[in-house]
Order: sequence, then structure tokens, then C-alpha cells
Amino acid sequence: MSLLTLSTMTKEDIELITVEDLASARAAWGQGLVAISEAFEAEGIEKARQVASDVLDGAYGYNLGPVLFKPTLSGGEQTFRTTKPGALSYFVGHDPEYPQDGGFGIKGWRETRSETAAAFIEGDVAMWMGWIYCINKDGDVTKVDKTFGYKKDADGVLRIVLHHSSLPYSA
Repeated sequence: MSLLTLSTMTKEDIELITVEDLASARAAWGQGLVAISEAFEAEGIEKARQVASDVLDGAYGYNLGPVLFKPTLSGGEQTFRTTKPGALSYFVGHDPEYPQDGGFGIKGWRETRSETAAAFIEGDVAMWMGWIYCINKDGDVTKVDKTFGYKKDADGVLRIVLHHSSLPYSA
């Protein structure tokens, strides 16, 4: 479906987003992060890359256009990742086009949970911000400030179209 077709659809044509949809999307994102880590540990980087690609296809809105993605640990000219290859490199590293990427998704994650600061929902578009807690295999917790923007696509799938991430401010 083209962007023009999406833009001419009425609100009646698309299911509205709910708070439960946002919680399910965050849970699925966390399960994807864990799956990437487990694939890397069990079968190496190529399997992790395959799983990460599938996670990106299932959760992110690259089928809608550029995704506004600012990863936690990125900087310089590669701070923002609007393409799938840029996001894939952030999650699994091992890409000479993104030499600073260490692979956030291959850090031994076993669980995630989230805490909502606020959410905004307007029809088929929603924004969520809060904290994601990533727990690794040693039980260490990394707290990350997150903002996700979502849009339902023409098939009714909630897609991440904005992903901003940073470490909490420390004075």
C-alpha cells in the first residue's frame, strides 16, 4: 500500500490504538531484544542478524517510510538511523558502515520491563515515553529513557515510527 493510499484512509478504515496496544508493542519489542541476545549466544552473529532483521520487520514502520530512530549509544554523523540497515547495525554491530556500533541487542539480555511516564493517543497514531529496564543474564539492570511513536499501518499492525533512546541524566 502506498503512502498516498494510507493518507486517504479515514479514521473509520483503521482501528484506533489503545493503551493495551501500546503495552503489547513494548512487550513485543522487549521479547525481540531478548531473542536477538539469545540467538547471538546460541548461534553467533549471523543468526542474531537474522533474528534482528525479523524483529525490525515485525515491529518497525520501514514499510511506511523513514523511521525516526535515535539509539541510546550513537553519536556524530551516525546519531540518527532512519533506515533499516542503520537500525540493524545498532542492534547487532559487526557492520563496517557503522564502526562505533557494539551491538546493543547482543548484550546478554534476558528480560525487559517498562514504566510509563505518559502516553498520547490520537486515532491511529500514538506516542509513549517512559523507562525501559533491560535485565541481562547476570541480573544487572540498565535503565533507558525511551520515547516510542507508533502508527497503525493499513493492515492494522502497530508500527514503531519513532524510537528515541537515551541514558537517564545524572548530575
